Amino acid sequence: MTDAKTLLASSLEGTELSSFCPHCHEALNLYDPKTRKVWMRLHARAAERNGELLLAPGYDVVDRHVAVRFERQSNLELADEQVVDDLLCPHCGVSLIDREAHCEECASPVGRIVVSVQSKLVDFSVCSKMGCRWLGISQADEAKIKPKVKRQQKPEQDALLRTRNFQEVSYGFVRELAVKEAGRCLDCKKPACVDGCPVGVDIPGFVRLIKDGQFVEAARLIKQKNALPAICGRVCPQDDQCERVCILAKKDQAVAIGNLERFAADFERETDAVTIPRKAPSTGKLIGIVGSGPAGLTLAADMVAKGHSVTVFESLHEAGGVLVYGIPEFRLPKAIVRAEIDYLRRLGVKIEVNSIVGRLYSIEELFETGYDAVFIGTGAGLPVFMRLPGENLCNILSANEYLTRVNLMKAYLFPEYDTPAPKGRQVAVLGGGNVAMDCARTAIRMGAREVTIVYRRTRDEMPARTEEIEHAEQEGVRFRYLTGPIRFIGDDQHWVRQMECVQMQLGEPDESGRRAPIPKARSNFLMDVDMVIVAVGAGPNPVLFSGAPDLKRTKRGYIESYSESGRTSMKNVWAGGDIVTGSATVILAMGAARKAADDMHEYLMNGGGPWV
Repeated sequence: MTDAKTLLASSLEGTELSSFCPHCHEALNLYDPKTRKVWMRLHARAAERNGELLLAPGYDVVDRHVAVRFERQSNLELADEQVVDDLLCPHCGVSLIDREAHCEECASPVGRIVVSVQSKLVDFSVCSKMGCRWLGISQADEAKIKPKVKRQQKPEQDALLRTRNFQEVSYGFVRELAVKEAGRCLDCKKPACVDGCPVGVDIPGFVRLIKDGQFVEAARLIKQKNALPAICGRVCPQDDQCERVCILAKKDQAVAIGNLERFAADFERETDAVTIPRKAPSTGKLIGIVGSGPAGLTLAADMVAKGHSVTVFESLHEAGGVLVYGIPEFRLPKAIVRAEIDYLRRLGVKIEVNSIVGRLYSIEELFETGYDAVFIGTGAGLPVFMRLPGENLCNILSANEYLTRVNLMKAYLFPEYDTPAPKGRQVAVLGGGNVAMDCARTAIRMGAREVTIVYRRTRDEMPARTEEIEHAEQEGVRFRYLTGPIRFIGDDQHWVRQMECVQMQLGEPDESGRRAPIPKARSNFLMDVDMVIVAVGAGPNPVLFSGAPDLKRTKRGYIESYSESGRTSMKNVWAGGDIVTGSATVILAMGAARKAADDMHEYLMNGGGPWV
């Protein structure tokens, strides 16, 4: 051991970690020039003997993992695991033991000193038990000294370039950006972000794995709760869910949880590291799922993992629901959707396309053919119009029709695909949600000279994701706020040519919690348009209900649910997603499906019982 007197005579040199007594504020540091180590000098009392105790705390990084390095030297003969009676300041002699705190490893008493880190004073604890390597800073203090790192931005296509192609706008994080962004996470003891996630993903857990460079492990952790991470990382409204309640968001920008989720999922897929997890033993139960949108796919993944046989019935020629017919290629590439669906097929999910439940089969016929339970996740795909004068003019169409033609039927790839696509030079899009943004940005790419979003409220009330609004603005989409259409005017060939509008003002909040728009008197004006896309919502498709007369619906036509898990009026039939709630988000539909899956599994495995 280095002579204590030599260390006492040494001066503190070249160290960023300075320690002080919390009582007299005298420095406790000693620097050993031979070993270039900084020691903390304390007095120790053990079995009525006094002596010097030198501590050298620090951290080592081994294979990207942080390991504690904590050396102790003393001129007292102290047995391993012996707890010293007291730790004292060598200057003022006051005890440093904190009577209200204990070691997080062995529960022994701890001594409290003050250290200076990055020009800030924080409490630092050391264990009084010999051999214990615990040292620590509270999470609150750790947050104070953590270097300020700004939220990392995803690389994106240039706005002028991307308006002439349908390639994905955001490129996503590279490894370095992902690790740097993950390092911003405070790793809270009570992570509010998990509560903010409708499917309960272990967000701190997968972010921590990314920070440690374990990207594939991060993706697999996400998939324990979310079967579609590459999709959710792109289209979920994280800014209104998990990121909104991130502790960092109170004083800074939230951790980019969605971008990190996308990175982990893309890394796993692109490195061919996707594996099939173990499934529970077969239960012999057969589950039918109507609709292959986010809700149906989520329930399928959960139920097949629980050991059930699962078949998904999709009415269109390609599985994915709104993910393939509604969300544009530049926001969610269809190759990503196919890859996620292929993963479900590898799990054992059977998908039947071109199968319309309500026409080819009724729900009752599914039960007659051997299905033990049915889940309805058909979404809200029925177009909704505003019932305004002139709404039947040519080139006034629903967002559903427009996006389906361009996305699922590949109208943007003419002449490779010969699907006819409605076009216009002066396009108006009615609505302020994500669907409206998708329509407007698609129209720009399809060659429109001028695209205007007409919305009855202000930008602050828009339900669309902030990122989607910003992208639309960057791409040249115009916004007419506080404006509502009242009629459409056509030419002698019945093609729309103008739209009469009225200016609005905001009144008291309505049922949605937003301030209701009120028309201003004598504020009418005309807008020149040659195409109008109505994106003001959607409703439930009635085809399903033609074969299910016992399935009760609400006044708005959606399926009536009798429990949080989505039980319906028909025994052994569950429902979830937009067909229950009305138009909402991908992740909310997935959250509803997870609740239904848990309830369905428990009900079937317990032999049934009371229904509603």
